[in-house]
Amino acid sequence: MEKLKNYIYGQWIEGTGAGQPLYNAVTGALVAIADTEGLQLEQALDYGRTLGSRNLSSMTFYERGEMLKKLALYLLERKKKYYALSYKTGATHRDSWVDIEGGFSTFFTYSGLAKRKLPNTPFWVEDETYKISEKGTHLGTHIFTPSQGVSVQINAYNFPVWGMLEKLSTSLLAGVPSIVKPASPGSYLTYAVFQDMIESGFLPEGAIQLVCGEPQNILDYVQDGDSVLFTGSAHTGRRLKSLSSIAGKAIRFNMESDSLNSSILGLDAHPGTPEFNLFIREVCHEMTAKTGQKCTAIRRIMVPEAWIGDVQRALSQTLDQIKIGNPLNRETRMGALVGKEQQTDVQKKVDLLRTETELVYDGQHILLDADYEKGAFMSPKLLLNDRPFEKNISHDVEAFGPVATLMPYRDADEAVALAKRGKGSLVGSIISRDEPFIAEIALKIASQHGRIYVLNRDNAKESTGHGSPLPTLIHGGPGRAGGGEEMGGLSGLYFFLQKTAIQGSPDVLTAITQIYQPGANKKISDKHPFQKYFEEVEVGDAIETGGRTVTQADIVNFSNLSWDHFYAHTDATSLNGTIFDKTVAHGYFILSAAAGLFVSKEKGPVIANYGLEACHFLKPVYAGDTIRVYLMAKEKINRGVKGRNIPSGVVKWWVEVVNQREETVCIATILTLVANRSPFIDLDLKKIASILNCLQEEISPLWGEMTSQHMLEHLEKTILISTGEPEVEKCFSSQIQIETYQDSLYNHQKFPRDFWIPGLPTKGNLPSLVHASFEQAKESFMEQLKRMIIYYKENPQAEHLHPLFGKLNKEMWELCHRKHFTHHFEQFGLI
Repeated sequence: MEKLKNYIYGQWIEGTGAGQPLYNAVTGALVAIADTEGLQLEQALDYGRTLGSRNLSSMTFYERGEMLKKLALYLLERKKKYYALSYKTGATHRDSWVDIEGGFSTFFTYSGLAKRKLPNTPFWVEDETYKISEKGTHLGTHIFTPSQGVSVQINAYNFPVWGMLEKLSTSLLAGVPSIVKPASPGSYLTYAVFQDMIESGFLPEGAIQLVCGEPQNILDYVQDGDSVLFTGSAHTGRRLKSLSSIAGKAIRFNMESDSLNSSILGLDAHPGTPEFNLFIREVCHEMTAKTGQKCTAIRRIMVPEAWIGDVQRALSQTLDQIKIGNPLNRETRMGALVGKEQQTDVQKKVDLLRTETELVYDGQHILLDADYEKGAFMSPKLLLNDRPFEKNISHDVEAFGPVATLMPYRDADEAVALAKRGKGSLVGSIISRDEPFIAEIALKIASQHGRIYVLNRDNAKESTGHGSPLPTLIHGGPGRAGGGEEMGGLSGLYFFLQKTAIQGSPDVLTAITQIYQPGANKKISDKHPFQKYFEEVEVGDAIETGGRTVTQADIVNFSNLSWDHFYAHTDATSLNGTIFDKTVAHGYFILSAAAGLFVSKEKGPVIANYGLEACHFLKPVYAGDTIRVYLMAKEKINRGVKGRNIPSGVVKWWVEVVNQREETVCIATILTLVANRSPFIDLDLKKIASILNCLQEEISPLWGEMTSQHMLEHLEKTILISTGEPEVEKCFSSQIQIETYQDSLYNHQKFPRDFWIPGLPTKGNLPSLVHASFEQAKESFMEQLKRMIIYYKENPQAEHLHPLFGKLNKEMWELCHRKHFTHHFEQFGLI
């Protein structure tokens, strides 16, 4: 029987005790043993604070985002074995999908957020800079840096994978190392995923550690800068939060605990309406998904009192259709509880609830390929609290399984009052199409809920479900729910970051934040910034333009062009009592004229205008005024590029328009897409000829078996294929592969050294040479390259088949040749 090891201070270490047995929730068979006896947990925390913190915090947000994506892809390739283990926890295939691939999805989401919204620096600067002196020589802003500590993450048993990954997604992206402590039941699944994360090699040393089994006294060793994230029962969470090692040192503590979530059927959603049917479906799903073992599951079902019987009958009939049993049976829709201990606990809570409420549905389901005695199975149970304002047990006791309680209400005020009796919930749902009713309920219960989910016929097809936390939205809630917050997009990182105010001169703030601050010195250069690749642009790169005198004709023409005939631009007789002395130039004309002054007219790395973030018109510009522009590179943001897009980054430019009196009339931040410098050679005849001058016949390749002449003849053959000489008859790739391969032509990833396509000779089987000599091969290659360039100038719409990449047009063939030439020129040490 496998004994789960612990991964601490960079080593896999087995506990020295007898350990805790972990059982298959379906069959009762022993699966693994978890043991933490003998571990040096204080040393583990020190290891995370030192090596782990140093390695992670030195990476940029962008690099950490890339790391999350690589990890998610690596795990996704190995998902099959995780499903096999997940079934042993009692989870169905759908439950497992939510846990396993839902966890991976969280990594993907945070990777995307990092690429789109976070900088390529180890710190993060708040958007706004504050002018805190009259002349602007003293400014202030805020920066976020990783807290220099380790995060101890204590997870619940219901989601062995997602529970770990949703916490790691934010802590790793924030640059904070973590120690993962999964709940023992199902920890063998967490262990398998964690093993692969370590084996992937994508994580820096010390970034994550794993403790499987009893946590011993790990929280006794937390120090200033450390943090604790807990998911589990409210009772346990409150006890941990009050520990002297945590409360006495003001350790950051985030708690997400069980809550008595409610779902409210609207007064308009009478039997027969789509909303009534949606309500029944949603409640049934929340009672049975993950066998009701979800902190977001519906526990209190609130129904207009006139329809309480209709809902009870409809729910009972729907629950009767749920097939329970072994998750490996394809017909199974609800599996087992995670273990016998949990089964006993849920039954005790049901018995306690029955002291005040009536059990109105207790399913007598026949199990599929399973046994009630061996497995931890429980049928769904529906209770009725007919006087929910008098009988409080439904608002106090949670049975963490397929159990929920019906309760009637008469009006919106009563629905609100009942929802609030949960004393704080992770999520509450409203199923209705009555918008005033929805708005009233939502606003009144918002203070008691972390999330409010509204469902009706309009969003049903695309809705994500009452019980589904999303990476972009807050997961947490007040009061009984723990008062914590997880995920929520970028706000989920704040828990792990220290926010610090920075004050200083514009030049000092620019140096610290690496974002240009108004008033800082400008680096005027001879080369126009729009002629620089993304890697070459430096914050502060600037130009000062010549002037343009605004005329009355400009104002009239822009009015006609834009159809903006606002009186201030067109009617001098209507200006009495306004801030204008005479007809004024349009603000957007000033911005357009500024662009005409600062753009570079020559083709360069700037691909497109990406947007306008802020624009303010500070002083009027009249006919006869002369404007000039200062353009400065304000900030650089790496950008994740997918598909057939040019690899590029976003540059934010600070635009300052001044008049002839050096008064600032307009400021704006514009965004441009700027291409990354390609690592592949251009199809430039002179440059390639120069490179080939260094190629000698006797040069040996750095890899592979080709000779210099074989390489030239291979490239020449590819050139001929790209012009249809000869026309390739067959592509060996599937349609899905073709799309992926063609997309890859646009990125800046080089061909791997072992790259092989159909038609290439196998190892030890080089083809016969075509040309009589090496020099003839070189001349023929250059001649065919010249012919290809001319061919596509004359036939720009031509397309020809590639044996691997499918049918390629002119652009794709050029990208393919650039990668291909670079690959083989590097093979022979030419570039």
